[in-house]
Formats: sequence, structure tokens, C-alpha cells
Amino acid sequence: MNREAEELRAAILEQVRRYHAAAFPKREFVPGTSPVPYAGRVFNAEELVLLVESALDFWLTAGPYATRFESRFAVFMGRRHALLVNSGSSANLLALAALTSPQLGERRLRPGDEVITVAAGFPTTVNPILQNGLVPVFVDVTIPTYNADVRQLEGALSPKTKALMLAHTLGNPFDLAAVTAFAKAHGLWLIEDCCDAVGSTYQGRSVGTFGDLATVSFYPAHHMTMGEGGCVLTDDPLLKKLVESFRDWGRDCWCLPGKENTCGKRFGWQLGELPRGYDHKYVYSHVGYNLKATDLQAAIGLAQLDKLPGFIEARKRHFKRLYEGIQDLSHLFVLPEATQGSDPSWFGLPLAVRPEAPFERAAVLDFLNQRKIATRLLFGGNLTRQPAYLDAPKRVVGDLRNSDFVMERVFWLGVYPGLTEAMLDFVVQALHDFSMEAVS
Repeated sequence: MNREAEELRAAILEQVRRYHAAAFPKREFVPGTSPVPYAGRVFNAEELVLLVESALDFWLTAGPYATRFESRFAVFMGRRHALLVNSGSSANLLALAALTSPQLGERRLRPGDEVITVAAGFPTTVNPILQNGLVPVFVDVTIPTYNADVRQLEGALSPKTKALMLAHTLGNPFDLAAVTAFAKAHGLWLIEDCCDAVGSTYQGRSVGTFGDLATVSFYPAHHMTMGEGGCVLTDDPLLKKLVESFRDWGRDCWCLPGKENTCGKRFGWQLGELPRGYDHKYVYSHVGYNLKATDLQAAIGLAQLDKLPGFIEARKRHFKRLYEGIQDLSHLFVLPEATQGSDPSWFGLPLAVRPEAPFERAAVLDFLNQRKIATRLLFGGNLTRQPAYLDAPKRVVGDLRNSDFVMERVFWLGVYPGLTEAMLDFVVQALHDFSMEAVS
């Protein structure tokens, strides 16, 4: 870069910092008038500066920023490999698709094989199972952890069972001791969906380090954001190669963008029915996709990664403030409970309206909404009752009674880092005001 370009670049970035200060000032919170979001992006000038720096480089595909992010995020999560993708949904799809590769031999997942998951969850934990011609086996959840009922795992097992794909609900780790022991005893793959749980730990160890594969989302609602984006994590070099292949059109080559002949024998391969010496950059070993992220996204991610420890602590602190503020309402609401041995990095605080309460969920949601306090239901409730899954191949364990309870009575409140103490106190007061009106 010549001197003039360097000077212009520095001037542009200085203007970006000034722009951030002018365009995104802090706003005073006015209870009942200002919104209290359930989630959202939290950023400062650094995200904009790195985004513009990346744009000035004009490396529009995955490049140097993506490589740096993958390396740093793998270290943060405690895994050998991190593969950046364009969304958490894509991360789940790639993690599951990788297990269908013929390169896994007898352990590969084949159409008709079964994957154990929970009924009360988010669709993108289940969709990859169906999209790959596999059969989801739905188990119930326990209340108030809202995670898989591990007592049902043995009942879910069949000769066709090959894997488990489970999410840490709202950041609360599922019973990893029981699940990993079950997977090991029966030779099953384990995919940890950590899209809501970055920073959560179980018995002092980070979630995402227990499964053969783990996934993360960088959607704005999550623990850190790139706008869109996600990641697949693993320690296994073969699984890393397979995820990369499915992500990058299904190609057999593992050269980084802009690189070639990493293997040293680009024209020396003989694969499939191709002629010997066919260019390895154009050999395809899987029916894959193009699910890569861009350097623009990765640049934002690098700035967010610096803030991530603070984000995690803020989520824990906000959860604690809300929880302690509404403990006296436990006769009306079922309060959440962390899985034994875990320290959740909470995505939200779930509440269930007790059956004996003198009001329905809709009433409290309407009351909060009128005060501009955002809430969300616990994702899809009992997914087996959703239109998309009514006729889908599936097997159900038990009556899914708790999943129905979730569908009918549970909602959750935000704890994300952008909330202030004043906002949290307003939420606590609103719940008390509603409860006094409801029982009077």
C-alpha cells in the first residue's frame, strides 16, 4: 500500500469512529416508553472500524479475517478446529451432514438411521436430521431445566440409533455426564448445539468440548454477533476435513481460498472414476453446499470476540438480578433451574405459568407487551405438533407431557448485555404489578 493510500485509510477509520459516536449515542431509558428488548446487538466503534477495514481490503469472500477468527475462536472454545459458516443453522446442517460421509465407514449415518433429539426445541436442531433422510427420535424435557430427560435415553435407543443432536436450552447445559456416558456406551455420535450457550460450563468445562462436533450461532440475538454467521467445532482432523468439504461445495481439496497445491500433488490424485491427475481443486467427494461466511462478517466477529468474556458475565449478572427480583412470585411462576454441576451463560430467563395460577400465559405476555417489554416463547414448543413435522418421519418416546407444558405455559425474558439495571428493575416491577392485579 502506498503512502497516500495509508493516509487515506487512517483518515477514513478516524471518521468511522466519529460517525459511531454521532450515529449511536446512548439513550436514556424511560420506563414504559423505551423498549426493553429480549436480545440485540451490542457493539461500539471497534466493530465498525474493523468492518470498514475489511471492506477497504475488498477481500469479499472468506480470507485473512476469517482465518484469524477461526483460530482465536477455537482457542476460546477449547477446541482444535473452528470452521466459520454463514449461520448457526448452516453449522447444524454441516455437523450432521459430515456424519453421513462414506469416509466414516461403518459409523457413517445412512438414510433411515435414527438421531435422538428433544421435542421442545428449535427447528434447526431437528431439520438437518430430516434433510439428510434420517429419523428424529423425540424425547421429552425436564422442568425447570428445559433440557433432555436423560431417563428416556435408553427407551429411545434402537438398533438404528446412530447419534444424538441436542441443544443446551437457553444456555443451560444439558446433563453432559449422562449423555456422554450413554453415547460412549452405545458408540453414538454426539453433536452439541451451543448456539444459545457460548460460555456455559459443566463441571468446570466449557460446553462445546464434550461432543464429537459442536455448533455456534452468531445471529444478533446470540452471545456475540456477526449479523449472520455460525461455527462448527471439533477436535477430530477427519471430521474437520469433512465439515470443510460439505461447506465448500463438497470438494475434496482442502486448500485455503487463494491457495493451491497444499497437498503437494494437485495433479497426482486418482479418485472415483476420474482420470488420474485430474485437478484436485475440482474433485468432489460429497454432495455439498456453499455455506461459507465472508471476511466482512469475520472482521465484526473479531471485535465481538474481544468483548465476549464481558458479554458472558453480563448475562449471568442480569439473570441473577431478574431471578432474585421475582423469587417471591414462585407461587405463580415456575422459576428456572440450572442443571446440577453447571454454570450457565444464560440466553434468557424462562418462566412457566403454574397451572394453578389465576391467569393464562397470554395475559402476562400482553401486560408486558403493553409496557414495551419484549418476551419470547420457548422456541417451537412441542415440535411434533408444528405443521412442518406432522407428517415427517419420526419416533416419539413417551407422551411428551412436559413438551406440551412448554408449548402452553412457558415464555422467557431477555438477559442480554445491552440491558441496563433500570430496564431489569422495570421488568421485575412489571411482573409484580401484573401479579397483584391478577390475584386481586
